[in-house]
Amino acid sequence: MIVNVTGASCKRRDRLRQIEHERLLESLESGEIVSGKGKNQEVSLKRPGDTRWGSHYITIIRLMSMWSSVLKALENVYEDGANEERGIASSLIDKMENCEFVFVMHLMIYLLGITNELSLALQQKDQNIVLAIHLISTMKAQLQEFRDNGWDNLFKEVNLFCENQKIPLSNMEEHVKVRGRSRRNGETISNLIHFRGGIFCEVLDKMISEMSNRFPEASTELLSCIACLDPRNSFCHFDIDKLLRMAELYPEDFSCTDRVLLKQQLQTYIHTVRDHDQFSTVDDLGCLAKQMVQTGMNKVFSLVYHLIELALVLPVATASVERVFSAMKIIKTDLRNRMGDEWMNDSLVVYIEKEIFATIENEVILQRFQQMRTRRTQLSPLISQSS
Repeated sequence: MIVNVTGASCKRRDRLRQIEHERLLESLESGEIVSGKGKNQEVSLKRPGDTRWGSHYITIIRLMSMWSSVLKALENVYEDGANEERGIASSLIDKMENCEFVFVMHLMIYLLGITNELSLALQQKDQNIVLAIHLISTMKAQLQEFRDNGWDNLFKEVNLFCENQKIPLSNMEEHVKVRGRSRRNGETISNLIHFRGGIFCEVLDKMISEMSNRFPEASTELLSCIACLDPRNSFCHFDIDKLLRMAELYPEDFSCTDRVLLKQQLQTYIHTVRDHDQFSTVDDLGCLAKQMVQTGMNKVFSLVYHLIELALVLPVATASVERVFSAMKIIKTDLRNRMGDEWMNDSLVVYIEKEIFATIENEVILQRFQQMRTRRTQLSPLISQSS
């Protein structure tokens, strides 16, 4: 919303740049910042992309660095804008000059910073699976470390920022009413519990849980097996035992006999490709598969080639993730922006996997809905109606 209001027109964007330029000049003259090659370059608030969470990271960083300029730009909108825009600008100023907003901003910078490298690695076209595995483990450890020991540093940074920007600090001992509860019930909690338990710990617990669900040990094991097929640096990560383990994970593709044959085939395969000049320049699994087809090795080493095929259809990050974010713009419209997470997830599944759901008969859906629980009205079968 802040980016939309301050960048609603070219005039407003230019005004924000001018305000930031004047602020930098004042800081240079007062000695708060130093000049030098590549320093103090002109920046503006970057509009975050709907399918690129890394862009949110840059936007929040720039918002923090341009804080006073953004506030001044919002004040200009309040003074010169229409009635509706004035109300929005006033509301944004109030939110920005609130300790909780500053706290959440600093928390998001920490969290997006921890996940940024993994996010960039998974977006690469030629994914380095070995690097991705290490980044997944590192990120999980960093999130847990930040949850256990990061509160004090985060709280100090928030307090320092609030003091510099003259934002009123929240008294951690003061009690506030519990959100979602009526004041008549008299339920209150301290600001410390609200900030640390209700925001800090809750957000990190959800992130750690989500990452564990997204990258469980079984998936990490599979990724480590796939990494053994990486042709970079003369197949330096090749490991027969892990590739045999990968075959065990797919009993429908590799029978007991196939797994016995695969062991010897892998030994012959690795010696062959390392001695073959045509494979010395191959740097990803896709090119490796093409090269095997061109040289006829896909027929000689058919079981190894089948492993490569499985690895190619199980990438670390697929386009389906970005399709989900794109679909959210369609499913979660302004008219339905208050739908619950569970209902939104169900709607997204139906929309994204529309080809699968197109094969399901309406009668099956109708009867499943009827049998979920006892209902006042019994739905008659569609088949009997049509007949």
